[in-house]
Amino acid sequence: MDSVRLGRSGLEVSRLCLGCMTYGTPERGNHPWTLDEEQSRTFIKRALELGITFFDTANVYSDGTSEEIVGRALSDFARREEVVIATKVHGRMRPGANGAGLSRLAIMTEIDNSLRRLGTDYVDLYQIHRWDYATPIEETLEALHDVVKAGKARYIGASSMYAWQFAKALYTADLNGWTRFVSMQNYYNLLYREEEREMLRLCQAEGIGVIPWSPLARGRLTRDWDESSARAETDEFGKTLYANTAEADRKVVERVAEVASRRGVPRAQVALAWLLHKPVVTAPIVGASKPQHLEDAVAALSLKLTSEEMAALEEPYVPHAAAGFA
Repeated sequence: MDSVRLGRSGLEVSRLCLGCMTYGTPERGNHPWTLDEEQSRTFIKRALELGITFFDTANVYSDGTSEEIVGRALSDFARREEVVIATKVHGRMRPGANGAGLSRLAIMTEIDNSLRRLGTDYVDLYQIHRWDYATPIEETLEALHDVVKAGKARYIGASSMYAWQFAKALYTADLNGWTRFVSMQNYYNLLYREEEREMLRLCQAEGIGVIPWSPLARGRLTRDWDESSARAETDEFGKTLYANTAEADRKVVERVAEVASRRGVPRAQVALAWLLHKPVVTAPIVGASKPQHLEDAVAALSLKLTSEEMAALEEPYVPHAAAGFA
């Protein structure tokens, strides 16, 4: 698998990133569809066999057990310097004051906790999971800068937020000589393209790597509109991502099905190939809970869509309200 630069940074990552929210102790957290350690290790090992060396998790996934499982598996199946480990900070990890957010205290506490769970001395990419409205961005950025200078993280990144917030973070870091964000992990797929308005343009102009989450729209782009899944039925956050655009979204899903049928490939390959055709996208974050999920993701790298197919997939889209963070 090809590797690419993460934005203008010197960090090289595989063209696909394995999202590890699916992996953790099912009894911990609020994801009943989570795979246990034995099942999870199978997918992490297969991802490595397919050339995926970029792995994304978060402290909050399954109450920290995702980091533990990912850390043990990568230690067993790969050499540390050959993989890129990304994790995130922001979500609530314990009750009471300072148990969540992006204060200096929270960041300094949680980076050590994440490193302990992952079983490593450093993470390659440490990301803020969301914007913290209660903490000045200056405090957050200086703390992250100190984490990098202490050798606990090689690079820092951000996740879903408004473009003005990300722009503020970038210029604040520049003004103070602090470590700059090198990546944006945002919600972007054929059913949600609002990031094209400002965020993706900002990332392109500033040399920021883009690593979209939910590239298949929680699986909606891979099945008939009226079909569901066990995850869809219990994914409360996922239910907040689509509202008042059902008819237009259905048309997009149908277009994906049409293109896939003509090409003789699974719909997942078409939906992911569309994203991979976007020059600003570095490495989509793909989830995998069934063997074909990884195989389809890798196959999408070789699927070349025509300009007519790209236009057909995009034509039914209608504007959506901000989702994923607002």
